[in-house]
Order: sequence, then C-alpha cells, then structure tokens
Amino acid sequence: MLKNKNALITGSTSGIGLAAAHVLAKQGINLVLHGLMSESEGETLAKQFADDYGINTLFDGANLSDPEEITTMIERVSNQMGGIDILVNNAGIQHTESVDKFPVDKWNAIIAINLSSAFHTIQQTLPHMQQNNWGRIINIASVHGLVGSVNKSAYVAAKHGIVGLTKVVALENANNGITANSICPGWVETPLINKQIEDIAQAKNIDMAQAKHELITAKQPKAQMAQTNHIGELILFLCSDAASSITGSALPIDGAWTAQ
Repeated sequence: MLKNKNALITGSTSGIGLAAAHVLAKQGINLVLHGLMSESEGETLAKQFADDYGINTLFDGANLSDPEEITTMIERVSNQMGGIDILVNNAGIQHTESVDKFPVDKWNAIIAINLSSAFHTIQQTLPHMQQNNWGRIINIASVHGLVGSVNKSAYVAAKHGIVGLTKVVALENANNGITANSICPGWVETPLINKQIEDIAQAKNIDMAQAKHELITAKQPKAQMAQTNHIGELILFLCSDAASSITGSALPIDGAWTAQ
C-alpha cells in the first residue's frame, strides 16, 4: 500500500529522522531528505538511498525558520515528485536556560523551527493529501509535549504547541482519509545525548555508564533509552492501513516517564 508514496522527513540527515528514512525506504516509499549539510553531501546521501532501496529521492536543505524557503521546498517536491503523501516533521533545536535569563533570539529560533515550520509544511502539503483523500502527518513532539522540565521553556512550549496543532489538523481532516498524530519520545539513543552524559560524569566524578544511568532514571523509570529505529517503526505503523483510525493522538515512547 505504501510503495511509491512520497515522504518528506525534516531533519533526516541524522538521528531519529535518518533512522525513520531507512525504515520507510525499505517499504519502497520515495523520500525527500532534509537537513543541515551541504548540497553536495545531501545529494550524495539521497543517491545512496536511491541506489540502496530503488526509490526516488531528493535532498533539500531549506532553512525551516524561513517560511519562503519552506514554500520553495514544497513547490520543488511537487514539481519533481508530484506532491507529498507522508509528512514527518522531525527537525528541532534546543537551548536550556531559566525563563528569566532565556535569550530572546533562542526563544524565537526554537519556536520557528520546532513549531512554526510544522504549521507551514502541514498547510502546504494538505491540499495534495485532500485531493487524493489520503495522507499521513506525523509530528515528532517529545515527552515535553506532555510534561514540563526546568530550563526548557521554549522547547516545552513548542512541543506542547505541536501536540495541540496535531489535534486540530486531525479534527479538520478526520473524514478526508488523512491522519495526524504526534510521537512523544523520552530519552532516545542519539549522539546529542553524549554531552549531557559527559557533564554528569565530570560533575560527579563517575564513569560514563553510571552517568548515563543517572541521566535516564532521573526522569524515566525504564533504565534504557529507546533506539532511533523504534521511532521509525512507529512512524511506519502510523502510515499503515491498520492505523487509519488512530488520529489526533500523542503517543509516548518514554519508558513510563509520563505514567508517573
């Protein structure tokens, strides 16, 4: 059912987005890869996917904080691939600081990339989905779309916003063959976590394994992080016909973080 569908995954050159790209590509889904790398690096990555999986691919390095660049990207995809059937809004950035000291430029950037960009991509891909009476919109939120943490005001606000936006899109398109869901991961095994682990290890003079355990279990009862491909497999399931009645949901993969 999914073979030859077209998927755009923002932030798909590393981490969760890249893992999801591999999971979808195995099903014969054509890919628009997006992320922070040079045009030549992106084209090389896209060609690798095309060669490995026998699919059509594009790379686009649009700056998601600029709505005009998002428009240009969507128009390019429509012209070259015929429109987007599966939209995965995954790109995100982070900055931590208390509210009273939080830099305004960092707030604006996080809201723009983590929240507003999803609004723009959804708005511009919906007409194609509505015309075909089929579409899947999957927003990678976070456990912080459901709960808060100190020093993460912009990130928490953006992720709560993503969960709310997803619900509205689901309600408005419930009878259009389009589903919209958000995935809310807790700790996920990515290189971005290493700096936090190193900081704990140095501060407490403990080894990396113990520091990693302390980082995870400070919030999450399950002492293991999710793997990036676990998120990819949930994305794939949400694209399937079996998930056609799952819409407007915020689905945690959080080791019981939000069960407390």
